[in-house]
Amino acid sequence: MMATHAALAARTTTIRSALTAARATLISSESVDLDAQALLTQALQVERAFLFAHGEYELDEAQIRAFQSMIKRRAAGEPIAYIIGKKGFYDLGLHVTPAVLIPRPETELLLEEALHLTASMTAGALADIGTGSGALAIALARQRLQCTVYATDISADALDIAGQNAESHDADVAFFRGNLAQPLIDRGIKADLLVANLPYIATDELRSLPVSRWEPRQALDGGGDGLDLIRALLAQLPKVINPSAQVLLEIGADQGQAVTQLVHDRFHIDTAVLPDYAGLDRIVTFRFG
Repeated sequence: MMATHAALAARTTTIRSALTAARATLISSESVDLDAQALLTQALQVERAFLFAHGEYELDEAQIRAFQSMIKRRAAGEPIAYIIGKKGFYDLGLHVTPAVLIPRPETELLLEEALHLTASMTAGALADIGTGSGALAIALARQRLQCTVYATDISADALDIAGQNAESHDADVAFFRGNLAQPLIDRGIKADLLVANLPYIATDELRSLPVSRWEPRQALDGGGDGLDLIRALLAQLPKVINPSAQVLLEIGADQGQAVTQLVHDRFHIDTAVLPDYAGLDRIVTFRFG
């Protein structure tokens, strides 16, 4: 590894040669070219197209050092989003740090379903429970200006990031700190639509997953069977949603049946399980009351 980085410092004076050396270091990555390009655009503060149009552009020493440092971090397994400090979600560019879960493409399905369900809504309250970076709440606020959007999280650091993201996107979201929906219950707020992407990985499974090295455990660990937080939220629902409100829960790929049973046992209502792009269970949706 050290020899590779020394070679990078000695030889990579152009965009083309920097990318070539980076590929050799990132050979174990699943997306070598994309990773190298993303990190170099960050080091140079340019758009990706610039890399292809200016392959002979010479990097200065500061740019080489910055790129070298980021390549080293990526080679160690650190997620690209944390290295460059941002992640795309829907039509947003979000600031992310290790204080928040990195938004996933699967969660865009949750957003799209929420937008579909609220397409004809002329007013109302929308709630995002466990907001993290604020991805869902901010996207909802920008797309549903006629609604009031509330978001909660138990982490003060996560809410700080979410607040920054809301401000940068001029999104009107009311953020509250607390356990699941409790901050809304305490304020007498009731939602017409509630979305939640809560931790749903079982504790024992989480220990063996690479994601546990980098992303906040509090945003991943769902307890013994992965459903502790979902159970707790279901218990709060009668106090935080209006009659006929729609609920959307993101779940793990093998949790559709279990969550459906939890909802039925508690409320005796029907649910639907929506698949993700791979055809796996991803969203449980139901109308309350």
